[in-house]
Amino acid sequence: MIQVASLRYGVIFKKAFSQPDIFKAFVKAILGIDLEIERVETEKSFDPLIGKVDLRFDLFAEDVKNRIIVDIQHARYEDHYDRFLHYHCAALLDLIDSSKSYRPDTRVFTIVVLTSGDRHKKDVLTIDFDPKDADGQGINEIEHKIIYLCPKYVNEQTPKAYREWLQAIDDTLDEQVDETRYRQAAIKKVITLITKELITPKERADMIEEYNRAELARKEAMESWLQGLEKGIEQGLKQGIEKGIDEGIKKR
Repeated sequence: MIQVASLRYGVIFKKAFSQPDIFKAFVKAILGIDLEIERVETEKSFDPLIGKVDLRFDLFAEDVKNRIIVDIQHARYEDHYDRFLHYHCAALLDLIDSSKSYRPDTRVFTIVVLTSGDRHKKDVLTIDFDPKDADGQGINEIEHKIIYLCPKYVNEQTPKAYREWLQAIDDTLDEQVDETRYRQAAIKKVITLITKELITPKERADMIEEYNRAELARKEAMESWLQGLEKGIEQGLKQGIEKGIDEGIKKR
């Protein structure tokens, strides 16, 4: 077993997946596309802004030759479905500046990795923009796509190409990995890069900050839930007392 930094932390996820060879291998497994890229941008933003919101793409790469844009988002948000639909559409809108029509010749794909689980408990969910007929059959007009991946729910029905990647990501979440389970070179490189001995002081500081922000959000959510529960109990008791008084009066 190897001690690793968990891929639940954004700084660690970016450290590994910003490597072009790892990014390309992951995209090949998920989308079946061979990207030709030399670099992966982190914290990518648009200038000028789109939609008056300063969006930040965790990982962003453009294959100019084959006209493909792929962004990978590492999500830990309550609104991740809506949030990354908005991000995806912003990337599409940015293409209009250099396009002669509303049909740009660049395909856009967004991959969202949900390391913290999801209430729907699905391993793979897809937003496919291709128009479909009444039988659900697409017409192959629009290739843009968003794929949500949740490693926590990987199972035997998970597409084989996805499975080893999702298992590896999930395996890191308890900060120890059995490296002998994995055969792909890119996955082995991910494990090596996030080995605890290779985590820098700056990365460790960022991990601590991210952990503290998550803990604060969790505590605030719990406090809000408890306040709502307390209020509900008080209201229920009040209604019960009032009902009891009414029943007592009726029996007189």
